[in-house]
Amino acid sequence: MTIMTLLLLLGGFLLLVGGGEALVRGAASLGRTLGLSSLIIGLTVVSSATSAPELAVSTGAALSGSPGLALGNVVGSNIANILFVLGLTAIFGALVVKVQLIKADIPIMIGFSVIALLMALDGGISTLEGAVLVGMLVLYLVVTVVLARRQTRGEKSDAQEATKAETGAQAGADRADGAVRADPLDVDRAVGGGSVKLTKSLRTTKLRSVMVDLVLLAVGIALLVVGAQMLVSAASTIALSLGVSDLIIGLTIVAIGTSLPELATSVIAALRGERDMAVGNLVGSNIFNIGAVLGLTAIISPDGVEVAAAAVNFDLPVMIAAALVLLPLAFTAASIGRLEGLVLVALYSAYVVYLVLYAAGHDALQPFSAAMLWFVLPITALWITALVGYEVGVLRTRRAARAESTGGSSGPAEEPGRTGAS
Repeated sequence: MTIMTLLLLLGGFLLLVGGGEALVRGAASLGRTLGLSSLIIGLTVVSSATSAPELAVSTGAALSGSPGLALGNVVGSNIANILFVLGLTAIFGALVVKVQLIKADIPIMIGFSVIALLMALDGGISTLEGAVLVGMLVLYLVVTVVLARRQTRGEKSDAQEATKAETGAQAGADRADGAVRADPLDVDRAVGGGSVKLTKSLRTTKLRSVMVDLVLLAVGIALLVVGAQMLVSAASTIALSLGVSDLIIGLTIVAIGTSLPELATSVIAALRGERDMAVGNLVGSNIFNIGAVLGLTAIISPDGVEVAAAAVNFDLPVMIAAALVLLPLAFTAASIGRLEGLVLVALYSAYVVYLVLYAAGHDALQPFSAAMLWFVLPITALWITALVGYEVGVLRTRRAARAESTGGSSGPAEEPGRTGAS
């Protein structure tokens, strides 16, 4: 392994991060122009942008004859997104989990993970199966955006009705007080002229913003393509020099590297108070990784994506387990706190240690595996079960108290609770 290889690896990471950041900024701005909530932007626009590094690396690896790196990148990135990125982001502050994520998007992510494992049982993901994954992703996006737009229109309609009612009440108060009003025709002319000027100014500003966003998208894509090529080249060289399979390299180094845009985006979103966008970005990114990255890679690869037996027996099940762990953690208090984030990061560290010991054939692999299997994982499962049981008990107590209060008074009594988990 030479200095040039290390420079290629570092340069590839930097270009991927820079390209992902440019894509995130441009895509998020375009998403806001469409009038979508921060959660929907995270699930669709931002997640697709931050998944671009995985797409570039996986397609480049498949075309260069490294299918193990392509699959390892997707599986490793999904594991890193939940255990490492989400856990590290939660350490900076508790992440809010909306009802939609708990009831729809996280179960959909779990479903995509299970389907990927089922497709890989025969040792590969064919072109047809890749097309099915892409079709499922398109259907998910269409339904998500349509429902979000419908909800946004409903909220705007309610706001307009409230504004009209308030304006009517104010006008009635003015008439009751004998207020002097201008001639309605003059008012309409004045308002109409100002409205036309304001509309033209808004259109010019929006067009300028869209052009800037498109430039950011173009720059981001260019940086991602170059960075992906550098990263694949460096990773392949490292794998050969260390005698490690490209699957292990894809599951660790490349997976973490291509997850850096998700990490930067989620941490920044959490620090700025957009905590629902942080979680939506990671859940959406995992869905994109399976649907778009793995699906498109299988389509463009001449023989589909080959899946090693080790990935079927261990890594893909770990990806499903990480997705399953997120659901109960999100359900408890409709948030993911610092303690839960620390546990997720610790689990990811244990996963990476296992991969390194396995690749090196170290003598410590067997006792480490036994400790994880018979101590760490059962304790973690009991802890999560206790959290869920406590949350269910709290919800039942709140509902019983609310029902008793409602039945014993003349009017409904509302008690503030955690709306995300009910």
